Amino acid sequence: MRAVVQQRFGSADVLSVQTRPRPVPLPTEVLVRVHAAGVNPVDWKSRGGHGMAGVLGDPSFVLGWDVAGVVEEVGFGVHTLAVGDRVFGMPWFPREAGGYAEYVTAPARQFARTPEVLSDVQAAAVLLAALTAWQILVDATRIQAGDRVLINAAAGGVGHLAVQFARYLGARVIASASPANHEWLRTLACWRTRHASCMSRSPNAA
Repeated sequence: MRAVVQQRFGSADVLSVQTRPRPVPLPTEVLVRVHAAGVNPVDWKSRGGHGMAGVLGDPSFVLGWDVAGVVEEVGFGVHTLAVGDRVFGMPWFPREAGGYAEYVTAPARQFARTPEVLSDVQAAAVLLAALTAWQILVDATRIQAGDRVLINAAAGGVGHLAVQFARYLGARVIASASPANHEWLRTLACWRTRHASCMSRSPNAA
């Protein structure tokens, strides 16, 4: 298979397309043909020797944790997914997952079926940011209906998802962002009601 490999730390020019053996799924694992892979700050920071570089060790390695594609093969004991299923996941983080390649293997529990409303590119773009937002709101702070939530940088990758999750959970969102993004954030925060009273709140409040 083809993979985007780096042999040393540095800027994007340290990446090159090389041929590597296609991985074989172990028991409880699936082999996924990658249709799209996400690029997050942790990827380019790790490429430069920061981020998860301490976990990955010295190059060579293949970056990429956010992936979407199709199950190509299932290992023994896999019952939750089947060959042909469209899936997305963030396998092995923070260890090397090798998402910048044509195939990846990981435990089946690290993948979920891709919703039909999402393309593979959209699915691969949402994973790390969405998990970060959900874990902060639900696992760490346990947001409840009626709570007030302040979300800084609300138009960013994590922020715009946090706005939607908080509203889904019934919280009132106060969002900070540059003026150019205010109207867009109001549409995200008001998607459940679409009431004029929601859309007409102060410029910094969603």
